[in-house]
Amino acid sequence: MSESVTTNLNDVNIASVAGLAAKIQQSPDVAATRWKAEVSWKGGFRSEASVREFASSLSDEPEQLGGTNTGPNPVEQLLGALGNCLAVGYAANATIAGITINDMNIEVEGDLDLHTFLGLNEGHAGFSGISATVKIDSDASPEALQALHDKVIGSSPVGHTLNRAVPVNIALA
Repeated sequence: MSESVTTNLNDVNIASVAGLAAKIQQSPDVAATRWKAEVSWKGGFRSEASVREFASSLSDEPEQLGGTNTGPNPVEQLLGALGNCLAVGYAANATIAGITINDMNIEVEGDLDLHTFLGLNEGHAGFSGISATVKIDSDASPEALQALHDKVIGSSPVGHTLNRAVPVNIALA
């Protein structure tokens, strides 16, 4: 069993990431991964998503959309997923670059017109735009933070997924 080593910088286990990168360089097929979530309906607009061995996460709609407001709705979870992915990218890439992050906050918001979702119009039911504002407290220079930002934007899996058309196959079993 390998020992987990966390650097003192940004509390990131960069040795683990570097080990995976080295393994992928030696065997490129290792990079092809598949991720999975399983969602169980709990009645009304409530559901729970199970991922790996973690406690399931709740989903519901706000009361004005017919839900009981027991959890974030799917579009809020999507915004959270982008923010979480960006946070991972900033932490990892800052650590590699030797940049200390004292604090970081990422605000993510999106514009969504409910006409299609509510069956009032046909058209696009998704976000018309998403924006994120990243606030990093660091002693690094503005140039170093800009380079960090550019690196993260260029390598975010969730950001890249949202920025391009991705084939989605939804089958009824």
